[in-house]
Amino acid sequence: MKCPFCGNSDTQVVDSRVSEEGDSIRRRRRCAACDRRFTTYERMELLMPAVVKRDGSRMEFDDKRLRASLDLALRKRSVASADVDAAVRRIVERLMVSGEREISTEHIGDLAMDELKQLDQVGYVRFASVYKSFNDIHEFMRTIQEMQDGPMNHSPE
Repeated sequence: MKCPFCGNSDTQVVDSRVSEEGDSIRRRRRCAACDRRFTTYERMELLMPAVVKRDGSRMEFDDKRLRASLDLALRKRSVASADVDAAVRRIVERLMVSGEREISTEHIGDLAMDELKQLDQVGYVRFASVYKSFNDIHEFMRTIQEMQDGPMNHSPE
């Protein structure tokens, strides 16, 4: 950290404290060259990748849109809200740790389908029908067969 008074990059941390809100760390520093003290604050910054839509346009990732899509697929299904929240958190976490600066809507859709496959079979098929733009009944049947062939957390009701 450079000294704001003399520009020297040799500074030492004298004291560190977590802020009252708990979202930052306050550090008192001393410059080795001019011996003056100053305060810095460190905050965690988590950047979500930009979303690249099918038409090539870009937008900010919005976890509320993801949640709304999952809610629509699971409408009138007996899936706990806490389970959907956990699925959204897992998707968001996977996107954050990916290190990618841009992510396609297709990839987000694949992650959502992975989560829905574990949450609810009907919700999975509903989401897949919109996401994959099914044109005929054979595509529905193929998706259902793929779902049945894959591992599920629980048996169908």
